Amino acid sequence: MAHFERIRDLISGPFSFEIIAQRTAAGWKLVSIEWRRELPDAEAPSEGAFSEDIPYGLRISDDCQRLEIEPTENQALLLMMDLLGQDFSYSHIVSDLNEKGFRTREGKPWSRVAVFNMMPRLIEVGPRLFSSEQRRTRQQRV
Repeated sequence: MAHFERIRDLISGPFSFEIIAQRTAAGWKLVSIEWRRELPDAEAPSEGAFSEDIPYGLRISDDCQRLEIEPTENQALLLMMDLLGQDFSYSHIVSDLNEKGFRTREGKPWSRVAVFNMMPRLIEVGPRLFSSEQRRTRQQRV
């Protein structure tokens, strides 16, 4: 499997094609361009511009520089993964989550729809959960 390295150049002045030529010569491939502008005082941000959801199981770190694991939500993800792996029904998973005091991010009890809506997140986080020492310990107990 190929491994890739990424870097980010911050541009503080006028754009220069010399940067692209230097990076290309060094073996880099341009994969993205990000644009930013300062909004005039009279112009409000577009709706949804700052409302990107933080994935379930993560939170913003204290230094606001990265996302880190949210322990309680991560435990709920581990439990969902364990129960799904044992082929339990959504109703059983919901009951187990609620009985153990886990709540959705909105503070509501889990429902079958809420657990079903977590499937993309479980697929995304699955490789990390399966390889964690915490999950191996849990599997041995079960």
